[in-house]
Amino acid sequence: MGKVRESGMPEDSYWETFFNPACMLDELDCTGPGDVVEFGCGYGTFTLPAARLIDGKLLALDIEPAMVTATMQKADAVGLKNVVAEIRDFVADGCGLPDGVAAYAMLFNILHIEGPVELLREAHRTLAPGGKVGIIHWRSDIETPRGPSIAIRPSAEQCRNWGEAAGLEFVRYQSFCCCQWHWGLVMQRPTPDEIVTTDS
Repeated sequence: MGKVRESGMPEDSYWETFFNPACMLDELDCTGPGDVVEFGCGYGTFTLPAARLIDGKLLALDIEPAMVTATMQKADAVGLKNVVAEIRDFVADGCGLPDGVAAYAMLFNILHIEGPVELLREAHRTLAPGGKVGIIHWRSDIETPRGPSIAIRPSAEQCRNWGEAAGLEFVRYQSFCCCQWHWGLVMQRPTPDEIVTTDS
């Protein structure tokens, strides 16, 4: 599959100025017990703060070797032992995790890809029942310093629809007091008692 369309990254130090990762992760419920999978770790901007907020392992994936190397170097430099970063084309090949093992999946600034429902299905597959997906993306209603072209930026409502098509259920939309450039969305894999069945 190769790189996600319009996925070029600016310099690390410039990129970091666009986010308050710890605040955003907390508001998106990325805290507590269980393992996390990150679809597209980039420079590790969210990887390291998330690893500090969780009790499990964080699997950080990226197709770019330089991004994976940068993320692991940062994790090693601060002594984070629960980060595992891997080079992987997860769009084409999935994330490599077994079914139902993750407590949380991070899909940050990536759902402008071609085939977003398939990636959300992969996130759904990896999550344990009740596990959550955190989604952020660049806003399209204001000027932003970076981000893909407006024509391919998804809205929160569009991502909700894609998530529901992938079997996830809506939890809430999330605005960020700590980041003006992005919107957020939380969805989750239903638990067995939440799945409505009909008698034949």
